Amino acid sequence: MRIGIDLGGTKIEVAVLDGAGGETFRHRIPSPRGDYEATLAAIASLVALAEARCGAASSIGLGIPGSLSPHTGLVRNANSTWLNGRPLGADLERALGRRVAVANDANCFALSEATDGAAAGLSVVFGVILGTGVGGGIVVNGRVLNGANGIAGEWGHNPLPGPFAAGELPGPACWCGRRGCVEAWLSGPALAADHARSAGKPGSQAAVSPTDAAGNVLQAGDASAVVAAMRAGDPKAVASFDRYCGRLARALAGVINLLDPDAIVLGGGLSKVDELYDELPRRWAPLLFADRARTPLLRNRHGDSSGVRGAARLVVEG
Repeated sequence: MRIGIDLGGTKIEVAVLDGAGGETFRHRIPSPRGDYEATLAAIASLVALAEARCGAASSIGLGIPGSLSPHTGLVRNANSTWLNGRPLGADLERALGRRVAVANDANCFALSEATDGAAAGLSVVFGVILGTGVGGGIVVNGRVLNGANGIAGEWGHNPLPGPFAAGELPGPACWCGRRGCVEAWLSGPALAADHARSAGKPGSQAAVSPTDAAGNVLQAGDASAVVAAMRAGDPKAVASFDRYCGRLARALAGVINLLDPDAIVLGGGLSKVDELYDELPRRWAPLLFADRARTPLLRNRHGDSSGVRGAARLVVEG
């Protein structure tokens, strides 16, 4: 039995996988927002509940909205800001009395989809999260690629690549402190904000961020109204979605030119937008340094379950 935990900004979910990868238990509770000690207690309670139902686990993995620094062991880059600067892995191991594997939630998503999901059997997989934030994870031959700094796959905080259109420079402010990040253009809230700016709505010049000033997560569902209006033929929404597809194709073309993965798998709320799967390969093809664009863009198989399933598949190194 493997226990996986997905620590999100609004909920914490636990799942137990058996040896064949089947789920034997799943449960979720609200995240204790802004309270680090309560977060530790909540995770420990979910592990105890899972083992009470299913028996002792052989491993425990945790996916988080950020990552542990390989240099300090502290959480960094989490938009659940109360985790930043905290030794979450060490504190959780102390609370549970055993080793815990901790990874970025996008890495967990990519691992799940590369193991028994949409990209099962492929050697190099790039998993993309398009939701309240933008994340990425790389899996090579069934193992997460972390990199020397533990940031492999973090394409969301690269600058949006050119060629730039009018009004794209310097780009919207991102919560990380920079401007023009991929995340600041391509998250769900970013799509909604870009549409608001183009429509001239009041307050539309506000900075794009997956969290507000208090650290509360904005909902990617804000973009659903733009998608619905686009499908209904609203000219401004059609234009907003066209810009979004062009920017996303530019960003992913850069990934393909660098990594050349066997497949890209989309996750997060915007992965449910059917039009992306035809539009993006068509748009990125002329941007690739190749005579033929063969990279498949895949819809995830496990949906919202991929994060927790990938966490369960993490292995403690060393």
